[in-house]
Amino acid sequence: MNEENRLIYQVRSTQSKFETREADGEMYISGYFAVFNSEYEMWPGAVESIADSAFEGALADDIRCLIDHETRLVLGRNKAGTLTLKTDSRGLWGEVRINPNDQDAVNLYERVKRGDVDQCSFGFDILDEEFVDRGDSVKWIIKKVKLYEVSVVTFPAYEETSVSARKRQLGERKQKSLAAWKQRTLKALKGEA
Repeated sequence: MNEENRLIYQVRSTQSKFETREADGEMYISGYFAVFNSEYEMWPGAVESIADSAFEGALADDIRCLIDHETRLVLGRNKAGTLTLKTDSRGLWGEVRINPNDQDAVNLYERVKRGDVDQCSFGFDILDEEFVDRGDSVKWIIKKVKLYEVSVVTFPAYEETSVSARKRQLGERKQKSLAAWKQRTLKALKGEA
């Protein structure tokens, strides 16, 4: 997928609440960036979920933890040892060690601590997915991703990314299905089927 189709996935605070902690003079923010097998409604009649296989092999890549998906606001990085990511039966869990000399990071730590910011998201490309047409609704199951970043966010839904990309995909799928039906019908009318 190209960058304009890169998806941002939301995890609602009811599923995952970030926590702060201090240990050995260090500050940490931790929580789930993704929850497996939980349906996220993109728009009425369209849902998406993350399979428990989605991050297999992805966590060895160079991944950053950002504030609100802003590439200039890096909280941590797994290659630098300041971001820890792992999966368990619930989802993708992460912990970032806060740099006390980075005022943006310290400010976010305090906002999370107060409960003002408690949501998350992640940026990824889909490597494998399943589409399920339920008749009156549709569902995408994301089975494998290339993970670029995880973010602690104020507002996790990004209309111009995941929702628009999915609506485009659904429209293309419907057009292909209609074109295939027309082709089969024409062949049947001509006696070729």
